[in-house]
Amino acid sequence: MSTGEYSFSAIKGRQAGREFYISMCPLKIVPRLFLFQTEDLPPELRSQRVLNKARIPEISRYITSNRENYIFSAITASIDRQVIFERLVVDGIELEDIGKLRIPLDARFVLNDGQHRRAAIEEALKEQPDLGDETISVVFFIDKGLKHSQQMFADLNKHALRPSKSTGILFDHRDPLSSLACEIVEKIPVFRNLTEMEKTSISNRSTKLFTLSAIYQGTLCLLRKTEKSKAITDAEMNVAFDFWSCVTENMRDWKLAATKGISTHELRMDYVHAHALALHAFGKLGATLLSTPGRNFKDDIKRLDDIDWARKNRALWEGRAMHNGKISKSHTCVTLTTNYLKSYFGLPLSPEEAEIEQAFLRKV
Repeated sequence: MSTGEYSFSAIKGRQAGREFYISMCPLKIVPRLFLFQTEDLPPELRSQRVLNKARIPEISRYITSNRENYIFSAITASIDRQVIFERLVVDGIELEDIGKLRIPLDARFVLNDGQHRRAAIEEALKEQPDLGDETISVVFFIDKGLKHSQQMFADLNKHALRPSKSTGILFDHRDPLSSLACEIVEKIPVFRNLTEMEKTSISNRSTKLFTLSAIYQGTLCLLRKTEKSKAITDAEMNVAFDFWSCVTENMRDWKLAATKGISTHELRMDYVHAHALALHAFGKLGATLLSTPGRNFKDDIKRLDDIDWARKNRALWEGRAMHNGKISKSHTCVTLTTNYLKSYFGLPLSPEEAEIEQAFLRKV
């Protein structure tokens, strides 16, 4: 960098008649270049949402724990000063859009997108300073007086769409539980034939019965894991395969659907067990069976199909798994459904489950 200015190699582009510049910025420069706006400013004077500090440690750990393959998308920033773009000359020929971007040192930078990445980079550098020589791409827009920054933030985020839970699980090869859920689907025939791998909801016309996210959640409960602590042993993997294999083998309707002996639409319309709620409750039931001395879940699970799962059995399922005939995946309904299963198998309820059960019975 030359005295009195920042200097970046850059590529010039155009959008909506305005020029912008794409450059590579060393990570060690990021915290110094892009400063946070004070949280004390009223919303109408800010161009970014208030920083969610709870997100920073997780993103920072992602960087430091995956030095060989972490990845970040570009940061987008506005500059409130006039800049100079010097075109690169090669063999006497001046290139139109490749050159050097020169920015005055007194210029103000405002992040339109990437403030959490910026904060996480700052934290990661404290732990691993050698990260500083790596780079992140930055998109610079010129915005004198920063008059357009709020609209830019709104436009950048208006059409952002998070991937579905199932897609996130399918593509997350770092998460051992995600990998396990995908293996369970692949190796257990009923799940392999009937699982929607990308969407978290199933349309009426779909030939699928389960979602990958529901199998993931059920397995999370079965192994009593949390979202932040999901290391899995070989023994736990074997338990998960054995449990779900046993469940699928003892649910006649599921097996019929897998062989197209009954339509999945019909099952969803008529039965509680054809919804994510059931998988979640089965996982919680399995966890209790596995931790109860003297119980063999393979013997118990054989009785699952004897339960009257019909939604028309409103005396059992209304208020417990359904509200006004509609299946609910709420925490309360999952707990109440689990409570019924535990009672059916003669298992004790936890204090929280007992409290929710008593509140439900008082309303009946």
